[in-house]
Amino acid sequence: MRLYAVVAAGGFRRHATYRVATAAGVFTNTVFGFIMAYTYIALWDERPQLGGYDQSEALTYVWLGQALLMTCAMMGGGFESDLTERIRSGDIAVDLYRPADLQLWWLAGDLGRAAFHLLGRGIVPMVLGALAFDLALPGSVWMWPAFLVSVLLGVVVSFALRFLVALSAFWLMDGAGALQMAMLAGLFFSGMLLPLNLFPGVLGEVARALPWSSLLQVPADVFLGKRTGWGLVQAYAFQAGWAVALLLAGRLLQSVATRRVVVQGG
Repeated sequence: MRLYAVVAAGGFRRHATYRVATAAGVFTNTVFGFIMAYTYIALWDERPQLGGYDQSEALTYVWLGQALLMTCAMMGGGFESDLTERIRSGDIAVDLYRPADLQLWWLAGDLGRAAFHLLGRGIVPMVLGALAFDLALPGSVWMWPAFLVSVLLGVVVSFALRFLVALSAFWLMDGAGALQMAMLAGLFFSGMLLPLNLFPGVLGEVARALPWSSLLQVPADVFLGKRTGWGLVQAYAFQAGWAVALLLAGRLLQSVATRRVVVQGG
């Protein structure tokens, strides 16, 4: 485990070196936060309590989305491009023969990346949003750690999804298309564009049941106090269930890909 802790720390330091990019990201997140906030204000002025949120809660949802956009990699931007390229070039064979688990190695690095983005690109937009608007911040101090646990589970679900997509490059000529489709799915089904509670009928039920809802919708509802008591346990179980299922699927796909590499190498 010490090895993976070092990898996670390395992932944090790697992204911390890009200070100008981080500043530009904070600026971009803040600008888009203001654009979406005023759009939500106009929408909630016409439809108060839309999706079960009052206007203050809706604005909080906007800024949570900006804080978690890169943390949960809803648009990608994590390890998946590097892993896809290593598969395409054949360098993955070296990784598979190393005395380290491929999935845990990339997971550790992605956790380090997520921690940096939560601190480096998440806090400032959220603070600026709280200064500019009347946000619905948690009334209980215990809701903050509850929220962070949900964010952690969301990061693991996000990693597991992107790991599966990256491994598809073993069977595709180019993984760019799969990565693009995963990015679009992440934006839409995470609730980044609109809260999933606004989706009508069957579409809403399906969207809330898919793993992408773990990236934003579930953590936001925890933060807003929509999931407390048994509801909070159910939220954690939902996220953890998807995390375990997707990680196991990734491990299975990794095993198949490893056998393929060994056969081709032999």
